[in-house]
Amino acid sequence: MQIYMAMKAMPCYILLPTVSEYMIERGWTKCYSTLDQFNWFLCLLYIALYIVFVEFGMYWVHKKLHDIKFLYKHLHATHHMYNKQNTLSPFAGFALHPLDGMLQASPYVIAMFIVPIHLITHLSLMFLEGIWTACIHDCIHGNIWPIMGAGYHTLHHTTYKHNYGNYTIWMDWMFGTLKVPLAEDDSKKAK
Repeated sequence: MQIYMAMKAMPCYILLPTVSEYMIERGWTKCYSTLDQFNWFLCLLYIALYIVFVEFGMYWVHKKLHDIKFLYKHLHATHHMYNKQNTLSPFAGFALHPLDGMLQASPYVIAMFIVPIHLITHLSLMFLEGIWTACIHDCIHGNIWPIMGAGYHTLHHTTYKHNYGNYTIWMDWMFGTLKVPLAEDDSKKAK
């Protein structure tokens, strides 16, 4: 079922990157493709700002998909059918309503209008998001602080009110929604 849902929604998921690529090519964003006046400090600063903006945006989009009953019922509940560790798999990360997937990816596109970012960096981070989405649904918790690993995200799927973050636990920590996986849960899983 997860594979079917993920593949059914995939054509819609590619709309957002396609439209964002069009906007980049038209020069409507702050995304740039040359390194004519390259400055390492500014480049690294903009990457950090871009990632913080995306983390912040994805946290709030994900949280609102839970908090607003209409959005949860008609969009995000599809993804939360997989709410136990034995029902989660990497495909569960993509088993979303197509509009849900587009909403959660929208901070990447919005960030391009605010923060100057190199085209390859933007595309790489969007590609890594896909890999990350699969990884946080595989139930293999790497437990590397402050990374939002599968252990944190599995708790999200079972409590529905914790761990909305993306790559890190920072936003959940800042906004009081962080729930840390217990060490004894990890030792039970290993048995």
